[in-house]
This record gives sequence, C-alpha cells and structure tokens, in this order.
Amino acid sequence: MRRIEDLEAFLAVVEKGSLTAAARRLGRSLQSVSRSLAALEQDIGVELVRRTTRRSSPTEAGLAFYRRVAAALAELDVARQEAAKRRSEASGLLRVTASSAFAPLYLVPAMAAFLDAHPRLEIELDVSDRYVDLVAEGFDLAVRIGAMPDSRLKARRLADLRQVYFAAPDYLAKHGRPRRPEDLLRHQCVVRTAARDGNVWPFTVDGRRRTVKVSGRFRASGAAAANEAVVRGLGIGHAPLWQVRSLVDRGALELILTRFEPPPVPVHAVWPPTRMLAAKTQWFVDFLVKRLKAERL
Repeated sequence: MRRIEDLEAFLAVVEKGSLTAAARRLGRSLQSVSRSLAALEQDIGVELVRRTTRRSSPTEAGLAFYRRVAAALAELDVARQEAAKRRSEASGLLRVTASSAFAPLYLVPAMAAFLDAHPRLEIELDVSDRYVDLVAEGFDLAVRIGAMPDSRLKARRLADLRQVYFAAPDYLAKHGRPRRPEDLLRHQCVVRTAARDGNVWPFTVDGRRRTVKVSGRFRASGAAAANEAVVRGLGIGHAPLWQVRSLVDRGALELILTRFEPPPVPVHAVWPPTRMLAAKTQWFVDFLVKRLKAERL
C-alpha cells in the first residue's frame, strides 16, 4: 500500500472534483498531487480517477475504493487525536519498581496524591531490592538510590539523600558525644552486615573523604533492626536520614558529627530509552521531583 500522502491526495481529488482543487486543499503542488494519484493507481493496478481537462471523477472501482479508504483514514485521524490526548493527560497503567524501604515511606504517599489528581490512571508498584530489568519485565519507571551504573537507561535526579550519624540520648549521656570521626574508635557502633564494608564509615574531613573502621557488640543485616538497636542504646548508627527521620523527630535519636557528613546519595527516576516519554511517566516524574524537594531528605 502506498504512503498516507498518496491516499490523502486520492480522497481530495474525489471530494473536490479536480486535481487543482485537491492541490489547493492539501497545500501541495498540482504536480505532487498528480504523482501521488498515478503512483497509487500503479500500485493497485486499476484506474481510480477518470481525468478530463475540466473535471476528475472516480471510476466504479475508484468509488468503491474511496468508500473504504475514507472510512479507514477517518479512523486513523481519530486514533491520532486519541494518541495526542493521551500525551496531554496521565492515563492508563503506570508500572513502577522501587526499593522495599524507600517505597512505603515516600513513593506510596506520592502515588496516592498523584492518583487523586489523575482519575484515569492506575499504578502497579513492584517493591523489590533486586535489580529489575525494566525492558524485559515491562516497567515504565524505576526509582533507584545510588550511582547509575547502566548508562543505557534514561534518568532524572529526584533528590539527594543525606547520610547521617546518630545515637540515643541515653547512650550519649552514658558514654559521651563524639566530636570527631576518629572518636568512634572508642565507642560501640551498630554495624549493618548486609552492606559491603558496612563497618567502614565515610566522612568528609577538611573537604576530603576519610573513612573510619568501626566495631561494636551488635551487628544486624536489616536497616530497621540496626536502627532499633541504636534506639535501645546498643551503640552509634549510620544511615540515610530518611530512614531515621521519624526517630529523630520524636527525640528517640540525636544526630551527631553533622559537620563531617559524607556527600549525599542521589536518588533517580529511571526509565527505558525511548524517543518520547509517555505522558503518564513524564507527569509522575515531574510530580516526584516537586514532592521530594518538599521532603526533608
């Protein structure tokens, strides 16, 4: 089948009754419309329009072809308009994957607000700490914390996550408050065993990155367990601020060594490479950027 432009030229000739009027309607030259019509007839193998010096009329075959093509192009125009409308509003199913710790605290509340604003949208959230192949598993978006190792993916930085050190008020009253990173060598520290080099804590000292190898009597693989151990006075902890924000706000933990904090960790929205991002994905990413900027991360 010929190009859409050839079909549109044929329709215009039938509807306007001449090649000249059809060219005027389409904003094309007379020669261009004539070539389109000739190419279409050659492709189909039948005369569609009988031309005279004064008028162009469809043949019997041309009239039957016109009825079919006119309906098909009308459907195509409706499809174009629907696609454009979907581009201008968030609708359909949005599939998102994110970490099991971050998603309930920050993404689910954001998704609830976003769904309330976009009644034609549905969201499916995959909560997982494994690496998810977005293309193979059909996800529209991932929210990932840390460096971006996969350069094939498109990404937008959503926020920077502050890394902090903290202890329970009772622990500090009993053992004293460390003033510098090296003071931790004389303190109990709660180590997260799930993290690689979880006992090597990073700091910024005089503008440079430094590390201190810490130790303690209590170790845990899970973040929630480690943070609860710090609340119980078992030692000093290290974690992203968002994980312990509620504990700090209610006074169960106090931040320490704040002037030696390491650089924040980025959190990105990540999506498969595509020429044009779907409206539902683009709007949600924009919404997340504004939402997370308002959070104390």
